[in-house]
Amino acid sequence: MQLDEGVKNQIEKLIKEHRVMLFMKGNKSFPQCGFSATVVGILKELGVDFHATNVLADPALRDGIKAFSDWPTIPQLYVDGQFVGGCDIVREMHASGELANVLGAKVEPVKAPSITISEAAAKAFKDAAEPGDDVLRVEIDARFAVDLYFGPKKANDLTASSNGIAIAIDPASARRADGMKIDYVDGPQGAGFRIDNPNAPASVKQISAKELAAMLTADKAGVHLFDVRTDGERETASIEGSIHLDGEGRAKLEKLDKDAVVVFQCHHGVRSLAAAEHYLKQGFRRVYNLAGGIDAWSVDVDPKVPRY
Repeated sequence: MQLDEGVKNQIEKLIKEHRVMLFMKGNKSFPQCGFSATVVGILKELGVDFHATNVLADPALRDGIKAFSDWPTIPQLYVDGQFVGGCDIVREMHASGELANVLGAKVEPVKAPSITISEAAAKAFKDAAEPGDDVLRVEIDARFAVDLYFGPKKANDLTASSNGIAIAIDPASARRADGMKIDYVDGPQGAGFRIDNPNAPASVKQISAKELAAMLTADKAGVHLFDVRTDGERETASIEGSIHLDGEGRAKLEKLDKDAVVVFQCHHGVRSLAAAEHYLKQGFRRVYNLAGGIDAWSVDVDPKVPRY
């Protein structure tokens, strides 16, 4: 495509003014695609200062940077005025150590992380293990998605141990794993592993009706439950102590400390998830969504609350 001269000048200005320049979807705090999130995570992990521009906010720039770089996808990383590549190339360069050299980043030697495995999780791992050379592995990508599986041990693996269980972990994942806790619990969809990683960015956490009931029993004053449903729905059924997220409710919510425990609920958990994600973006860090909504509350906690 023909590159507009004004857009070309805009791109050249950004590349010249910022040594490390990332053209991405979204921003550093809230990438709007997985590939952009991956590159942002890698750059943050390396501790380099970089400037990011959201191409979704400027369609001309979005098309223009593809023509300028002769590269069809977003994100695109430039360093010292030179095009480095997109997500896959950045990821490969990071794995090999080449990216740190290009950026001039000082990479500290990686130590085995501290990982805590509960007794229940340790038993589940032991029960799942099969005879052979495969080891338990954990991988954590730049978006902090965790993968637990049995696989071959690799030459550069580090080993973390807890409760009689050894976990092999690659160096990149090890940097994201320190302090991580692994448990094995029963939930609404059955039994499974629960992972708490203090290094992961804030995200909306799903909470079951029974878990919410226990949380309210333990600290009712410290849990702020907001109902995003309509007035008519609240007249039909409501959870005691919930706050309607109308104009007055929003004002109350926005006055809360950003570390307050905030839970959102609706009929089945869909509308409340959208509200939870919105307020997460406003800076709230302990945000929950009631899985299954008030319907799950009626089934699992309080049958006196009408179902509709």
